[in-house]
Amino acid sequence: MKSTAAERSLWRNRDFVTLWSGQVVSTLGAQTSATAMPLLVLGMTGSPADAGFVGAAGTLPFLVAYLPAGPLVDRYNRHRILLTSEILAGLALATVPLALWLDLLTVAHLVVVAFVQGLCYVFFSLAETAALPRIVPAALLPTALAQNEARKRGAALAGGPLGGLLFGIDRVLPFLANTISYVAASAALLFLRKDLQSTATAPAEPLWRATLTGLRWIRRHPLIRTAVLLIAATNLIFQALILTLVVLARDHGATSGAIGTMLGIYAGGGLVGALVAGRAHRCFTPKTVIIGVNWIWVVLLPFFLLTTDPLHIGLVGAATSFVGPVWNVVIMSYTALLVPNELLGRVTSAAMTFAWGVMPIGSLGAGLLLTSVGPTGAVVVLTAVMFVVAVGATISPAVRRAPPMTALGKRSENAPSPSPPRS
Repeated sequence: MKSTAAERSLWRNRDFVTLWSGQVVSTLGAQTSATAMPLLVLGMTGSPADAGFVGAAGTLPFLVAYLPAGPLVDRYNRHRILLTSEILAGLALATVPLALWLDLLTVAHLVVVAFVQGLCYVFFSLAETAALPRIVPAALLPTALAQNEARKRGAALAGGPLGGLLFGIDRVLPFLANTISYVAASAALLFLRKDLQSTATAPAEPLWRATLTGLRWIRRHPLIRTAVLLIAATNLIFQALILTLVVLARDHGATSGAIGTMLGIYAGGGLVGALVAGRAHRCFTPKTVIIGVNWIWVVLLPFFLLTTDPLHIGLVGAATSFVGPVWNVVIMSYTALLVPNELLGRVTSAAMTFAWGVMPIGSLGAGLLLTSVGPTGAVVVLTAVMFVVAVGATISPAVRRAPPMTALGKRSENAPSPSPPRS
């Protein structure tokens, strides 16, 4: 049987293009306000600890919500979860420009808004991850994941400078722009036509038992278990690093526009990496990618100690972010190809609880490090932690025995096709 155009090319897949395009707008808006948020807190209180606290609130849902959210994503309508998450996040963020106009904004208000946005992101990201294999065929899944990486990195590239520029004009503008982006992304979701549910629905079992399903699956698969631990460690490091670099540049007189440009350059490396990740992952074994990327980060992090110029900091950051997408595509492809789709929400939520749940610790740790040892000392500590992580990746038996991606792709393609969904 001949393959359809949507099975041969992502850009002829209407539902993928619709979802991807809407999220380009939404992610750009999110990066714009994310750049402005620490600048807003520092401008209000002058405290890196307060900025770290708001950052921790935004990532706290990764720790407390991912695990219970997974079974809900597998059990309930994924399309509805995507749409509801976008709308609620937009409504929460809309209160920030309103409070600024009324001169009522407080750090506590920002903490609540950050938490709600993080909570909505948890549900959206899980629903999108679980829905993607229903939208694109297995052969195109690594390419689709690479395009999602490019979407995220490209938005960060533009969102950093845009957020700094808009904040410099008026501190309300970045948050107003993000509110509008949520409206546009919600509208795009209305045009999805594909059934996003697996034909094998999650059983109606207690929530606590459903969450254990994902944890047990990860425990039985050493490579995924090891990857989750490595991702958790690197997320901890880079979550702390971003705030460290902002404070480092700000302490040496950088303007909000210069800091935004610095973060944009940083993200630019990730965009270039994402554009080549769809092909690059085929040129290296998974073992080489997982071990090699961690050692590259060990080599690059000390270069942040050699400069205080925002442009140079951005260039070093670009080098660190260039290799990240290849790592992400390999790990995410493994997960999507190995895990049955009806379990994907639960397994992903369990993995994200550990892998992303460390982010509030990274934000709080950055605030404490910056207060106690300053930005230079913080970079030294983060480099030391990165060295330990790289050693762990190198000696891990699971990483050394990682199977080639092609074997997993053939296994997925040879699996029985699901029955048509009931009307």
